[in-house]
Amino acid sequence: DRPLRRRGIVSPVAKPMAIVTQAAPEEAAEKPIGKAGGPEEKVGEAEALEGCSCSTVATLASSLVWPAICCLPLVLTLGGPLGLGYQNVFPRAWYDEEPVEPVRGDYGVVDPRTVKPLGLILGIIAVAVGQVFMLAYHLLRRSSLLGFTQHIQPEARVYDYLQGLKSHLSQPEGFALIGSYLVGTWMLGWMPSSYYSFAGGINWVHVAAQLLLQDFFQYAMHMGEHKISAWIYRHSHKPHHRFTNPKLFDAFDGSLADTSAMIVVPFILVARLVHANVWSYMAFGSLYANWLVLIHSEFAHPWDPVFRRLGFGTAADHHVHHRLFVFNYGHLFMYWDRVLGTYKSPSELAGKYFNKDV
Repeated sequence: DRPLRRRGIVSPVAKPMAIVTQAAPEEAAEKPIGKAGGPEEKVGEAEALEGCSCSTVATLASSLVWPAICCLPLVLTLGGPLGLGYQNVFPRAWYDEEPVEPVRGDYGVVDPRTVKPLGLILGIIAVAVGQVFMLAYHLLRRSSLLGFTQHIQPEARVYDYLQGLKSHLSQPEGFALIGSYLVGTWMLGWMPSSYYSFAGGINWVHVAAQLLLQDFFQYAMHMGEHKISAWIYRHSHKPHHRFTNPKLFDAFDGSLADTSAMIVVPFILVARLVHANVWSYMAFGSLYANWLVLIHSEFAHPWDPVFRRLGFGTAADHHVHHRLFVFNYGHLFMYWDRVLGTYKSPSELAGKYFNKDV
C-alpha cells in the first residue's frame, strides 16, 4: 500500500472487500432460503392451479357458443318432450314431412303461392339467432369477461363495438345478397325436393358433407379470384383484402362479385350434391354463416388448439391469408391447403407479423 499512497493512489478494493465479507452473513440471515414444498412454493402451485381452472372454465363457457349457434334447429327437433318440438309449435298444414317435388311452370319456376315458406323462415331465423349468440360471445371476449384475450396481430385495431355491429349488419354483400338467394331458390322451387322435408331431424353426416363441400368449392373459387387474372382479382376479391389485419365485423365487407363467386355459387353446387332435409340445411347454414364471421376475429379463440389439431380453420389461419395473400385459401378447413401446398401455419409468423401462441 505504501508505494501507492506515495503516488496519491488509494486502493478501492481492500475496504469494500472487508465490508462485503462482514455483511454477507447478515444478508444471508435476512433472506431465508425456501425449502422444497415450503410456503412460497405452495402459494405458487395454488396460483397456477387457480389460473388453470379459470382458463378451463373460460374455454368451456366460450365453447357453448357452438351449440347456441344451432339452438333453433336443435330445440325444434329435440324439444318434443318439453312441448317445444316443431310438431307441437306449428300447425300440420304449415309443413310437409315427406319430400315435395314442386310443380314448375313454363319458365322452370313454381307459383310461390303453392310453396310453404315455414322452412325458409325458420332457416333465416336460425342464422339470426346464431348471430346473436356469436356477437354476444365476441362482446364478452372483447371485454375480457371470458378469460384472457389475445390479439392475433400486434397492432390492435381500436373501434367502437356498436359502430362495428352497424357496419356488419348493413353489408349488402353479405346478408342482402345471400338472403335474396335463399328466398328466391326456396320460393321458386329451385331447391331439391328433400330440402322441403321436415322428417328425420338433423342428419349430422349431411351437415358435415355440406360444410366440407362448401369449403372445398369456396377454396377453388377463392384461389381462382387470386390467380386467374389481375382484372378478376381487382373487381372481385381485392376490396376485401384492404383489411390486412381484419376484425370480426369485416367478414362480409367485400364486393357483390366476391360474395357471389365464393358463397352463392358453392351454395348452388352443394345443394345439388347433398340432398339434405330442412333441419340439416338449417344447421349447416347457421354454422357456416357464423363460423365464417368467427375466423375474421381479431382475437384468438379458446378452442383454436383443438381446431388446429383437427385441421379446422382458425382466426389466426385466416389472418395469414389476409396478411400474405398467397396462403390459406380455405376458410372452415385447412385440408385443401395442406393437400395442395398452400398452407402456412401462424406459428411461422410469430414475432414478425403475429403475436406468439395464437
